[in-house]
Amino acid sequence: MNSVIICEGKSDKNFLTLFLKALNITISDNNFLILGNKSNFFKTDNEVYTQLLLNIELEKVGKVLFVIDADDIGNDSKYGGYENTKKELIKITSKIDNSKICIICDPKTKTGYLESLILSTIGENHKKCINDFLNCSEFKGKENKKAILHQIYKTAYPQAPYNFKHKNFNNLNQELTELFQ
Repeated sequence: MNSVIICEGKSDKNFLTLFLKALNITISDNNFLILGNKSNFFKTDNEVYTQLLLNIELEKVGKVLFVIDADDIGNDSKYGGYENTKKELIKITSKIDNSKICIICDPKTKTGYLESLILSTIGENHKKCINDFLNCSEFKGKENKKAILHQIYKTAYPQAPYNFKHKNFNNLNQELTELFQ
């Protein structure tokens, strides 16, 4: 039986693929389901869920990991922030056997997204430099900022783009390892 990761988008999938590679876990595209955006996680009539439930019933899928951004409660009072995301996603996962949740965010603030988690793994001086650039550049919109933050990070750290051994990645490390055991 396959294990499946459900994530928001292609950049999440690409990052998770790199993370799994660092863990010496080989997977295929069949191990990923991409929902497109966070709100699709909470639509129980979503075609992805219908197919997933069928594949679980047919014993094609054994374990499922939902990887979702916490985002910010200030931008979304229902699904934003760690606690709201968790509460709403538990309603979905309670209907799916062998499923777990991994909420991605800055572990200190419990808000943000994948890029916030990545930024939390670098030194304070480097983090300040990146944040100062983002603030003075006046980029508008979350998606723009996320993409630019990701690109800045990759450019600034071309030899070792992610410190997967950093303690802030421990939860994700544990969830991915258990998923593919």
